[in-house]
Amino acid sequence: MGQCHMIKFVLLISRQGKCRLAKWYSNYGTNDKKKIVREVSQMCLARPAKLCNFLEWREDKIIFKRYASLYFIMCVEKKDNELITLEVIHQFVEVLDRYFGNVCELDLIFNFHKAYYILDEVLIAGEHQETSKKTILKVTAAQDALCENSGEGEKQT
Repeated sequence: MGQCHMIKFVLLISRQGKCRLAKWYSNYGTNDKKKIVREVSQMCLARPAKLCNFLEWREDKIIFKRYASLYFIMCVEKKDNELITLEVIHQFVEVLDRYFGNVCELDLIFNFHKAYYILDEVLIAGEHQETSKKTILKVTAAQDALCENSGEGEKQT
């Protein structure tokens, strides 16, 4: 029970196979990252909807869930619990939905920095950090206010 839940990377892939967000918690080279995105996205996109969302991949497991036109994909160690990973994915989606008001692919394209910021509130160094959606949204709103205030200060000078 004392084992840490280590996520190695998070990918958000469109139905067309375009990577909309990639966060790496393990060390991979640039070429390896490109190869992983291509390989993992092809596996998930080709998977029939009626089959489970858990795939064994190399020495790890891929857990994914499709929400509308986006696939939320996480890679975890083989010993990690798949259902906990699905819960982390679902929490991330719920927070994005509340923040953007029913998140869509365009929200992630034009506000990718916000999506990364929210992901950083949910996961730190590949470990689930915050379980309260309310807290994540409160911290994100505070960050927005800080950015708006710093933007106003620049305009006045």
